[in-house]
Amino acid sequence: MTIHTMADMAAKGETPEVLFWVGCAGSFDDRYKRVTKAFVKILNAVNIKFAVLGTEETCTGDPARRAGNEFLFQMQAMSNIQVLNGYGVKKIVTACPHCFNTIKNEYPELGGNYEVIHHSTFLQQLINEGKIKVEGGAFKGKKITYHDSCYLGRANNIYEAPRAVLEALDADLVEMKRCRTTGLCCGAGGAQMFKEPEKGDKDINVERTEEALNTGASTIAVACPFCMTMMSDGVKNKEREAEVKVKDLAELIVEANGLQ
Repeated sequence: MTIHTMADMAAKGETPEVLFWVGCAGSFDDRYKRVTKAFVKILNAVNIKFAVLGTEETCTGDPARRAGNEFLFQMQAMSNIQVLNGYGVKKIVTACPHCFNTIKNEYPELGGNYEVIHHSTFLQQLINEGKIKVEGGAFKGKKITYHDSCYLGRANNIYEAPRAVLEALDADLVEMKRCRTTGLCCGAGGAQMFKEPEKGDKDINVERTEEALNTGASTIAVACPFCMTMMSDGVKNKEREAEVKVKDLAELIVEANGLQ
């Protein structure tokens, strides 16, 4: 698996087409590392010249700002902007909607202006350009439901790209009652990921998972590390992990194309 860092490329006087922003989950969460690897397999398969920051990448500051620590957010953001601007980065792709939203919409006011693309849109572009040809019928006729991430959907109006990627799989896309603009949060946004829920009748991720299971889908597709964790926990809560899988869009493309 070929992965170059920005430092390596800069030393050779080269610049990548895109910087792949891996994010904390993609770097450290065991489950989401598989999504990082899947996305890298796709980038390599379509010969896209990309690089990562490696140890120079730190948290975007999204959880700090959502939790109300504006000082920490600005420190983290300024540190990242300094590194990105130092390398003259123009185009960033990330598999995390939280990183995507923060770098795209909140870094400009601190001097960080980049073209930021979420991997769902990036994958849709590759499919539209014919660079990814989804082969085989690995998902033909199988029911897949897609859970809208709040930071992709309501915050950035990205509803079609993930669905276009799933439709390319030739799967049977079944929607939950609450989807698109009326989608229900998985329960992790707004820094809720890092605390226990308040007392109530039911955890929100269980409520959302029930809606997904009610569609009869054997795969719950997600495009966010937080959603991945919350929906996976919900499926485990219902003891359905043997027959229902929670997978990221990139993993589904890799599976459909047999990329190794």
